[in-house]
Amino acid sequence: MDNMFELASSILEETDGKICKSCLGRKLSKTIEGNNNIERADKVCDELNINLDDVDCAVCDNLFDKLDDDLYCKIDEKINLLGVEFDTFLVGSKIDKDIQKRDEELSEKFGLSVETIKKEVNRLIGLGIWERYDKEAEFEAQDIVFNVDLINEPKVRIQINPLYIEGKYNKLKRGIPQTKWPCSKCKGRGCEECNFTGKQYPESVEELISEHFLKLTKGREAKFHGAGREDIDVLMLGSGRPFVLEIKEPKIRKLDLEKIEQEINKVNEGKTAYHNLHVCERKRKAEIKQSSPDTYKVYRALVKCDEAFDKDKLEELTKLNEIHQQTPLRVLRRRADKVRIKHVLDLSYEIIDDTRFSMRIKTEGGLYIKELISGDEGRSHPNIGEILGVNAICEQLDVIEVSEK
Repeated sequence: MDNMFELASSILEETDGKICKSCLGRKLSKTIEGNNNIERADKVCDELNINLDDVDCAVCDNLFDKLDDDLYCKIDEKINLLGVEFDTFLVGSKIDKDIQKRDEELSEKFGLSVETIKKEVNRLIGLGIWERYDKEAEFEAQDIVFNVDLINEPKVRIQINPLYIEGKYNKLKRGIPQTKWPCSKCKGRGCEECNFTGKQYPESVEELISEHFLKLTKGREAKFHGAGREDIDVLMLGSGRPFVLEIKEPKIRKLDLEKIEQEINKVNEGKTAYHNLHVCERKRKAEIKQSSPDTYKVYRALVKCDEAFDKDKLEELTKLNEIHQQTPLRVLRRRADKVRIKHVLDLSYEIIDDTRFSMRIKTEGGLYIKELISGDEGRSHPNIGEILGVNAICEQLDVIEVSEK
């Protein structure tokens, strides 16, 4: 007998001949050549003149018999029931722990570093799905995951992974928050104060785009991830602020984003606009939020003073550089109270009258412009009010540029 069949004989002896072709072939995957485990086992059967076709497997309890047409009918039924679109998938399975233990013990006994039974099951189911639907298995980022429970009668559950849409938005009307604000009185439950909407404001940058995508994708929920945010009374102009819209459990993924962008912008004309919509990877929702020394923002601010200012002192504003800002009083309830050091990168101004002037200011990301102007009761230093020797406030503010991440 060839040496290559000695391992097979030992495994057959150990299992008293009660091992199916899938399990035997898997244990021999690095010993006997073959396109698959069944082919390897068939070589053993031919060489040793044995028949393993109807054996009661002592390793897997004939688990592989469950990977039949009935299983794929259940998969097909689930896909049709959900009406889910997908191009990529992954398979996960739930297998009796005793079966997995026996499989591992057999490998350990003979010092075999071969595919586990769970990996083989997942691979075979994945192969069956690929053959039937012509879709690709993807391990890193997939549209859906088939979770197959094989402990008793096979059960199939489909996990629909999120769809991520990246783009930029402009806010063209004041009074619109970036994201949905729950009513301050009822905390989103609905009351007379909010006309039973559960919302502090009737619409948001998030809702004005997400409602369209939820309808088109038949998704369950949408979440908006912005590269920072502007205050509710601040416009977002220029090329726009980067964002990622996360659609949870989208059943429809094939979208004409250029057409959708045009339709959304037409409906929201004068309020918001969305640009360069494209599908992105999950990691982008974190990347656009990350600050770096290279990120900056450019603002246009209208400054109002409580008395006439010394016009000669305006030139001192162009020398502003390092700013020490303690967390502003207005956001103290939701942000840690600490001093942040930010920098003014460029500043120019234009006098309007004795008490007002406009300025264009480029700053490092994260610097609060309203507090830079007012001083925020001494929490922002230096500040424009103290440099001019007057009380100053930001009467109007627009974001005109947000740097790319």
